[in-house]
Amino acid sequence: MAAQPPEFDMMKFFADFRLPPMPDMAALAAAQRKNLEALSAANRIALEGAQAVARRHMEIMQAAMAELTQAMSGLANPPADPKEAAARQIEALKAAYEKAVANLRELAELIQKANAEALALLNKRFAEALEEAKQMAAKG
Repeated sequence: MAAQPPEFDMMKFFADFRLPPMPDMAALAAAQRKNLEALSAANRIALEGAQAVARRHMEIMQAAMAELTQAMSGLANPPADPKEAAARQIEALKAAYEKAVANLRELAELIQKANAEALALLNKRFAEALEEAKQMAAKG
């Protein structure tokens, strides 16, 4: 005769089954609200940084156009000596290159500053969220 499997006791099964404690829903909702606020603030910082970069880029382009107009008018009356004309052109080219590099550096710094501010805000909130989760786990 084949052995009968032991009878399954549903009540005993559920009595031994341990559910994790329910989290504090108010605290969980508050943490999520703080997370969304931090993300929104970080996005605002990034947007403001992008707007500052765009404004500064426009200012740089306007200044470059004014300088180009001035340089073109200078070409209308070139010096009689070809060596002097070449020296002026080289100096103008050098100055334009140095200004372009400085402008690119300035724009890069603006972008880096905005990104650093946004990231710092998110890092701060992440650390706070970890602490909140630790406290919720200790209560449960």
